[in-house]
Amino acid sequence: MPTYRDEVVVLRTHKLGEADRIVTLLSRRHGKVRAVAKGVRRTSSRFGSRLEPFMVADVQLYQGRSLDIVQQAESLGSYGADIVVDYDSYTSASAMVEAADRLNEAEATPQQYLLLVGGLRALSMREHSARHILDSYLLRAMALSGWAPGLEECARCGAPGPHDAFVAQSGGMVCAACAPTGAARVHPVAVSHLGALIRGDWVAVDAAPAAATTAASGLIAAYAQWHLERGIRSLSHVESRP
Repeated sequence: MPTYRDEVVVLRTHKLGEADRIVTLLSRRHGKVRAVAKGVRRTSSRFGSRLEPFMVADVQLYQGRSLDIVQQAESLGSYGADIVVDYDSYTSASAMVEAADRLNEAEATPQQYLLLVGGLRALSMREHSARHILDSYLLRAMALSGWAPGLEECARCGAPGPHDAFVAQSGGMVCAACAPTGAARVHPVAVSHLGALIRGDWVAVDAAPAAATTAASGLIAAYAQWHLERGIRSLSHVESRP
């Protein structure tokens, strides 16, 4: 059908002409969608504020040849206003939507949509450290795409752990025989923290020592950017503190 409805997260926007915008959306049922929102930059626009980054909306779209057209938009989650007033939340949310935008069509599943919505909601409500929310999101998004890092057995040869070297290119923790020269050495507490982030064990995550969370954040950033094949530019603005 040429017209359809879906729930979406706004990932990014670009100006088009004098009053329009191109919006990139991660939808619940139709994957990633690029659409034109006509007239939203005019002050009289009825739904311009509902199509800003980090917002969640119920939209009606008309299916076009190259770009769809937004016909209606109703707010489902106004997370953007609470996110943009806090630097840590804003930079973390920016990295999250940038990572979501890198998903290919096959990976843009309903589970990815729900994961991103949950992460943005948690950031807006300050439920946990912004960096913890970002790290958990990146790991779980990678896992949903089939790239969960190996943390117990060697990611290369399958030798039982525990191991103390992490190699993003190999898929996670590796044994001494598989670890290349200069591989990052990881303390067991940091490895445990990585597991807690993937599981969403927030009691353990929030109790982790700063040294472990900082080390884990660096590994997660390297791992996500390796598998997404391009750097996540927003990560350079994310504070390293937990």
